[in-house]
Amino acid sequence: MTAGPRPAAAALCATAATAATAATAGHRPPKIVADWARAWNGTDPRALGALFATDGTYADLGIGVTFHGRREIAGWKARADLLIDDVHVTVRDTRRTGDRITVRAVYSGHLKDAPEPFAVPMTTTLDLDGHGCRITADEDHYSLATVLAQSGLPADWTPPTP
Repeated sequence: MTAGPRPAAAALCATAATAATAATAGHRPPKIVADWARAWNGTDPRALGALFATDGTYADLGIGVTFHGRREIAGWKARADLLIDDVHVTVRDTRRTGDRITVRAVYSGHLKDAPEPFAVPMTTTLDLDGHGCRITADEDHYSLATVLAQSGLPADWTPPTP
């Protein structure tokens, strides 16, 4: 088997991971976290999916759903964009331990047809591949009850089907 581009990619990822760790010490989020927030704040759902390993998972524990693979994860972002105007993630701080990054953030937006916007604290854990280049697992923790209360919606509200 030939060396090919894989070792070069691994070296590039390792360099990026080292730079990201150094950036955390300077209070800037690691590159993968900045890219993750930028993908959530952007309009191309594929940008979020592209950050994940091909078999990566995304668990939104606020509503109790898990998505598998880049296509499903991109689909989740597309659905969120249909249901929430101005969906936005603001990273407050990060903590890295090995291949896991804990992100404290504010998750905000305006549910379609809700009287008020919401802005709630969220904690996300991102598990990374061995090179720190791709997300293998994402778990978002936030209070759906708080999102609904801030939005002026009843606790039993369910999103409309597209």
